[in-house]
Amino acid sequence: MVLDTNVFVSTLLRGGGAARAVLRQALSKEVVPLFANALFSEYEALLARHHVWETCSLSAQERQDILDALLACGQWVRIHFLWRPNLGDEADNHVLELAVAGGAEAIITSNTRDFVRSELSFPTVKVLTPRQFLE
Repeated sequence: MVLDTNVFVSTLLRGGGAARAVLRQALSKEVVPLFANALFSEYEALLARHHVWETCSLSAQERQDILDALLACGQWVRIHFLWRPNLGDEADNHVLELAVAGGAEAIITSNTRDFVRSELSFPTVKVLTPRQFLE
């Protein structure tokens, strides 16, 4: 599966709910999160935005440790073909490309509507909220 950045961030900020359960499944290797350069860079860039984490109970080191653990459980995917432009929000194309290149069964995101308005259809990749994924 591909864990969209918004799910990772909401887990660290809020600490509970379905997003956290999905992250736990990845960390316990029940599911395999896929990574590529663009998604990894997006995670890293968000961890560096200190204003985002002002209300977070986790320290910067703890947040980095969680990312490191997630990467250790994941699979790195090389993307050789770009499906752009495809989505209405250009910033989301790399997530879909990773899912297609890695053979993901699902993209887990809190912004499902950003993925349903695509020009190309990839019926083997489901776009699910964390709660839908757990169900």
